[in-house]
Amino acid sequence: MLYSFGTGGLEKGIATVVRHGSEGFRHSIVCLTVSGASERLLPPGTDVVELRKPPGNSIRSIIKLRRILKELRPDVVHTRNWPGMDGIIAARLAGIRNVVHGEHGWGMDDPDGRSPKRVRIRRLLARWVREYTCVSRAIEGWLVEEIRVGRPVTQIYNGVDTDVFRPGSGERVRAELGIPGEAFVAGIVGRLDPIKDHPTLFQAFARLRDKVPDARLVVVGDGPERGRLESVAGEGVIFLGDRADVPEILRALDVFVLCSRNEGISNTILEAMATGLPVVATRVGGNPELVKDGQTGTLMPPGNAEALGQGLAGYALHPDRARAHGRAGRKLVEARFSIPAMVAGYEGVWKRIWGGGGKARASSCGAEEGA
Repeated sequence: MLYSFGTGGLEKGIATVVRHGSEGFRHSIVCLTVSGASERLLPPGTDVVELRKPPGNSIRSIIKLRRILKELRPDVVHTRNWPGMDGIIAARLAGIRNVVHGEHGWGMDDPDGRSPKRVRIRRLLARWVREYTCVSRAIEGWLVEEIRVGRPVTQIYNGVDTDVFRPGSGERVRAELGIPGEAFVAGIVGRLDPIKDHPTLFQAFARLRDKVPDARLVVVGDGPERGRLESVAGEGVIFLGDRADVPEILRALDVFVLCSRNEGISNTILEAMATGLPVVATRVGGNPELVKDGQTGTLMPPGNAEALGQGLAGYALHPDRARAHGRAGRKLVEARFSIPAMVAGYEGVWKRIWGGGGKARASSCGAEEGA
């Protein structure tokens, strides 16, 4: 169950697991509101159910969700993030005991996962969860030490398709955008959400332009912040919205940047590393588990435009360093962040709590934090 199936790392991860999963599982995606752009990433025939829940808390929506779950009759319900609390309650009301809850990250309404109200509710509902999954060691520690869920927690890194995301020429994209071949190009891919802190990136990029006047910043993604961000972006920033050709866009970049206030595990960082790009990222959440500072990229404190600008300039002014860090990042992804390992991790959890034979039906429930 997801808030929607729009653009985001969580949605992409779910679609990847479904697309690469074994024949022993059937999947149903339940959206609390409506589906979205990421539905195109699912295999044809995948069940996608829209609850069309109105804004705010709604007992009626939980009852409706209970009815949907009773109709689907899943062997396992996998809820995700804060909005997935509705799914835990609905599964219990539907008599379903095999509930897995996953945590993937937070939003600006609770950027550190420490809202007293949410902590209390998470602890209360933990009794109805058989096992937890999370995407980073940082979130694992939060679940065990701060939420104190008292249930098994399995940490599973996201995987990336290194055949799709690979080094190569980005000439077509540069030509499309009118960017000279010799220009230095930084890029960010992600939903336009306050947690990503694009304004700090724009300030950092303006500092970079003082040193590298022909630099460009490519912004891929869409979201509620787009209008405001376009008004403060400044010179040299190119907004592309949602794009289906992200692998090719990444190949047109010289460096990937992510300046989030907090992160679970960033799919886009992994995709950029697989493409052979150095990464400049904030030292938050799971980012340090992916980016090896001084080896595959550069880590910076959050909210610091001066430091972020220096990190970008370090690659713009030293292209040999950029290429070396990009090659090292590609090797790291190939060694540690495979799709088969991710799929095996989730299917192992579902098999463990299901314990049945034949073909299992898994229903995914939850949302991006803050969606």
